[in-house]
Amino acid sequence: MSSMNIWQESLGDEIWLVAINGRLDQTLTPTLEQQLTVLLDDGKARLVVDLSQTEYINSGGLRTLVTGWRKAKQQEGNLVLCGLSGRLQEIFHMVGFDQLFQIYPSRQTAKAALANA
Repeated sequence: MSSMNIWQESLGDEIWLVAINGRLDQTLTPTLEQQLTVLLDDGKARLVVDLSQTEYINSGGLRTLVTGWRKAKQQEGNLVLCGLSGRLQEIFHMVGFDQLFQIYPSRQTAKAALANA
């Protein structure tokens, strides 16, 4: 919880939320990477990344999410996304990541999907 721009909390059912506030660029990406690594190394592999407060994401941010997704999958978990703005949805669609990630409208729907997986 070093940065108020990225925070995490348990949603229960062994599902963890990571929320990103602001621009996911070279400033924030290392923090996100660190948080995801700590959770995954700790065996917390069912992750919801909430992007509803994220106004921008660069290629490094996208790469970090993919790396986290891959690690979660290796641990029989998943990393899903929720709350993408129209702009973010466009970016994910452009790079084809809407095919890779499961994307949900809200934390609740994302959590329900992971809980039932």
